[in-house]
Amino acid sequence: MDHPLIDLINAKIAKAEAEGEFDNLPGAGKPLSACDDPENAVLNRILRENGAVPEFVSLSRELGKLRVELRETGDRTERARILKDMSMLQARIELARKG
Repeated sequence: MDHPLIDLINAKIAKAEAEGEFDNLPGAGKPLSACDDPENAVLNRILRENGAVPEFVSLSRELGKLRVELRETGDRTERARILKDMSMLQARIELARKG
């Protein structure tokens, strides 16, 4: 069964095409880029364009910041807290990579 609005959608597309609204679009005549995951291509593009990264990548960045913080602090209590946080992050990274 067709979508109830299919006739309206097709009419609007035909009208736009007749009025030349699809002429000279950016990328016209160029091949489409290769796509590893066609079912999620739009979602992946939106995520990529907005700076989204896999969880393990963002966690790895956090871990890097903690390593810098650890190098810069001499307080034993603070170093213990940082090491504990690093350990938790490393476990979360492993879980994220497996998931």
